[in-house]
Amino acid sequence: MSLSMTENEITLAIIQALKEGKRKQFQDILEELHPYDIARQYEHLPNKHKNKFLVFLTIEQLTDLIQELETEDQLEVIQKMGIEKSSKVLDMMENDDLASLLTDLDPEQIEELLGEMKQEESAVVQNMMTYPPETAGRVMNNRYVWIPKYYTIREAIAKLKHFAEIAQYLNYLYVIDDEKKLVGVISYKDLLLGSIDDRIEDVMFNRVVKADVLTDQEEVAKLISRYNFVSLPIVQEDDTLVGVVTVDDVIDIFIQEANEDIEKLSASGKSIDFKTNPFVAAYRRLPWLILLLFIGLVSGSIISNFEDTLQSVVALAFFMPLIAGMTGNTGTQSLAVVVRGLVSEDLEFKQVLKLIVRELWVGIIIGITCSILIAIIAFVWRGSFPLGLVVGSSLLLTLIIGTLAGTIIPLVLYKFKIDPAVASGPLITTINDILSLLIYFGIATAFISKLT
Repeated sequence: MSLSMTENEITLAIIQALKEGKRKQFQDILEELHPYDIARQYEHLPNKHKNKFLVFLTIEQLTDLIQELETEDQLEVIQKMGIEKSSKVLDMMENDDLASLLTDLDPEQIEELLGEMKQEESAVVQNMMTYPPETAGRVMNNRYVWIPKYYTIREAIAKLKHFAEIAQYLNYLYVIDDEKKLVGVISYKDLLLGSIDDRIEDVMFNRVVKADVLTDQEEVAKLISRYNFVSLPIVQEDDTLVGVVTVDDVIDIFIQEANEDIEKLSASGKSIDFKTNPFVAAYRRLPWLILLLFIGLVSGSIISNFEDTLQSVVALAFFMPLIAGMTGNTGTQSLAVVVRGLVSEDLEFKQVLKLIVRELWVGIIIGITCSILIAIIAFVWRGSFPLGLVVGSSLLLTLIIGTLAGTIIPLVLYKFKIDPAVASGPLITTINDILSLLIYFGIATAFISKLT
């Protein structure tokens, strides 16, 4: 296959090979494709070619394909493969991926799929599913290499070669004692540099960074990111080694956590994607929006209470959306900064205080800049210095308050063990709308004699 072929050309070549029954030509095309690309090719194929596509795949390719598909498509492919092939594929799948697949299924489906697997692999997956969702035990896998501490480097290398096809990553070897407790770790580099007859316990690294099976998956991801590991050992309460979480799992975790935060920040609740039914999508968004609708009525009542001020100076209405909108925007920006920071750092009081002070200065700088610009515009447009002063000073105060609200609200929620992402963008914006209108019309009313 030419490396310059486009995706459409590859698809056409695959279809041609399937039509003509040329398995070797089909495999030649797939040799140049990554598992992700193979999965995309399968998804884009016309339905009439999908069954033959699956027949032409090897067990290894089928396993890679399954792990790249969405849950619904995974189940569809497993059903199409038949018992013999599907049992082999399920045995070869990464245990964490398989546990994730089974999570959303009915008990009958879970029992049926696990019944097709080897007893040993089935037992591992069933054990993983006993751990709470989004914990280290739920996302770990057992495809790693461990060695006894009394091994020599020669014996360790021999075992490493023997399990090279099974282990997902070979960067580290985890060292255990006679009771299978984790006591050390040694890198592949250290094996190469050490003497062939050195004992592992003499050259291993004793201080092992690890995580308990019940540790939140986000904390595990932070550890791997913090130490630049490609995998992290997972242990039970008594330090017995039971699995590892790898860097590819961490990427999935970060994407999952980011999606959850985006859903909360947008007040959309549960996951909504391109395939979600419009009625389901509306149902998931409505609760927050109805709540915000009633909160928004407060804004309307504020405007109603300052009706006399608006009638006296109609020009105030022109700047009202700008004041409210800018305040909401700065609050949402600060909220995003705080939520992103909380994902990667464990904030202490000094850091929190420093963050609040910094955001205060950010609000002041942004407020001064924007207020001067809008004051000049108001003065030039209406020829009224008092109007420019009212609009400019109102924007300055509201931007400062909006920035602080977007910073402090998620920090307070975090302090009380509430996910700060629930301080969603629409909520912050609505609160800031109320505050900004109160400030704007309050200042305008105080200067009403100068404005008329």
